[in-house]
Amino acid sequence: MDYTAARARAQAAESSLNLVEPVTLTSTLRHIEKLRGRKVVIQPMDGPEDQVCGLWFGLDDMDLILHARAASEMHRQQIVLHEFAHMILRHTQEELSPEYARKFFPDLDPDRVVMALKRTDFLDEFEVTAELLADRLAARIRRSQQADRQPSNFGAVFG
Repeated sequence: MDYTAARARAQAAESSLNLVEPVTLTSTLRHIEKLRGRKVVIQPMDGPEDQVCGLWFGLDDMDLILHARAASEMHRQQIVLHEFAHMILRHTQEELSPEYARKFFPDLDPDRVVMALKRTDFLDEFEVTAELLADRLAARIRRSQQADRQPSNFGAVFG
């Protein structure tokens, strides 16, 4: 695993997004929807949370991100950003078996699920690069939040 190359790919991917400040999870979502030309829906997952943190499903008419119920909003955000990173990096998805689809979508016809990117090896190149990009996006969001809290001029500080 070449971490230097993975870091460079993550940095290049973030730069190519041309995100407009302030960057938030919502603004990043809207930007990705515009780039992909389709809606991205984010929902908490009911099911085997001990097996999966997040899943990205490409459905016929939208992208669906399911995330495990996280202990904090920051953890939830990181899971979602990781799935965004796979989209941004154009990682291909594995075909989803009907049995796997039924596990997560008991009320949905398994044939309706087109593709899914399911990940179990956190040391593979795709996973490392996606996590590095998710970290970069999270840092942008944190910097934007801090900038919003900082007074921008002398009068704002002293009245």
